[in-house]
Amino acid sequence: MNWLDLENPQAGGAEIHFFEIFKRLVHVGDRVTLLCSGWDGAEARTVIDGIEVHRIGGRHSFAALGRGAVRQALDRASYDIVVEDVNKLPLYLPMLTSLPTYTIVPHLFGRTAFQEASLPVALLVWLAERPIPWVYRRSAFHAISESTKDELGHRGVDPASIRVIYPGVDTEWFVPDAAAGRAEVPTFLYVGRLKRYKGIDTALKAFQGVRARFPAALLQIAGEGNDRPRLQAIVRRLALGDAVQFLGFVSEADKRDLLRRAWAHVFPSVKEGWGISNVEASACGTPTIAADSPGLRESVIQEETGLLVPYGDHQALAAAMIRVAADVAFRERLGLGGRNFAVGLTWERAAEQTRAHVMETAGLS
Repeated sequence: MNWLDLENPQAGGAEIHFFEIFKRLVHVGDRVTLLCSGWDGAEARTVIDGIEVHRIGGRHSFAALGRGAVRQALDRASYDIVVEDVNKLPLYLPMLTSLPTYTIVPHLFGRTAFQEASLPVALLVWLAERPIPWVYRRSAFHAISESTKDELGHRGVDPASIRVIYPGVDTEWFVPDAAAGRAEVPTFLYVGRLKRYKGIDTALKAFQGVRARFPAALLQIAGEGNDRPRLQAIVRRLALGDAVQFLGFVSEADKRDLLRRAWAHVFPSVKEGWGISNVEASACGTPTIAADSPGLRESVIQEETGLLVPYGDHQALAAAMIRVAADVAFRERLGLGGRNFAVGLTWERAAEQTRAHVMETAGLS
C-alpha cells in the first residue's frame, strides 16, 4: 500500500523509491500487488514495471477507502506479507491482518504539518501519527535515513525493529554530460513538488540577493503543487520577473537535462526523509545547496557534495549560491565529489537489503 503510484501526476520521491525497489523484487520472482489512489481518467488496474497496480478512489478519498480495499485484496488472494509505505496518513494496516507487516517510513510530518496544511488537516495528520508506536508495535520498520530512524525512536518505536536502508540512484541514467556543458549564465534549479514545507519561498528571497551579484542568473522551478500561486505572487512582489521560471511537471529525460545544465541544485526544505533529487543531482555532477534539515543533511555532504545552510535563512542560502556561482574550481570539486558519492548508492543494493529484510520479517529467509 502506497498512496500514489509512479504514473500519478502527483508522484514524487516516495513513489520513485517504492518502484525502484519493488520492481527489482518482481524481477527476481516475487509477486507484488500495489493498492493506491487514482485520479480523474486513471485506469482502475494496470501493470507498471511488473507490479500489479490497483487504484482505489482518489487522493482525498483513499484514506476512507484504502482499508476496505486491503481487506478485499487479502480475501481474494494469498499473500506472505503486507507492506505499508507511510508517506501520507497511516492506514494502520497491522490492525487488519494477522500477516506479518513491513512498514516503510520516508519521514513523519509531526509539527511540520502545521506549516503545510490548514489547521483541521494538520491536526488530523498530527493526531494520525500519534498511535504509530502502538499500532505498529509488531511491525518491522524500514527507515530511509538515520534521521527517520531517530525520529521513530523518539516517538516510541522500538529501535531494534528499525532498519535503515538508504535509497539508491541510477548512475547510468543520471550521469554528467560534458558535451552539452553547463548553462551559459548562473542557473539554479529546484526539482520537486511545490509545497509550502519545501521552503521554496526561502530560495526566492535568496535569489533576489544572487541577482544583485549576478544580474543574468536564473532560478528554474520544476514540479507542480498547490503552493505555486503563492510562490508566483512572491516572485511578483520581489520583482524577479522572468529570472524565475516555473517549468511545471517535467519528464525524467527533461529533469536529467535540467540537472546537467544547472550550476547548482537547491533544496531548502524543512524536513525530508532523504532527498532523492539531491543524489540525482550528485550523479549528474551537480552540487546541491540544501537546508541543514533532517534527511537532507545525509544526502548532502557538507563541503564535499554541496553546502548545507540553516533552514529558513535566506541570507545564508544566498551566500552559498553566490559562492558556488563565483568559484568554478569549487563548483567542479563539489560536482566530482557528488558523483563519487552517488556511485555508491545503487538501487540494486537498496533492493537486495529490502528483500532480505522483507523475507526475514515474513519468516521466509
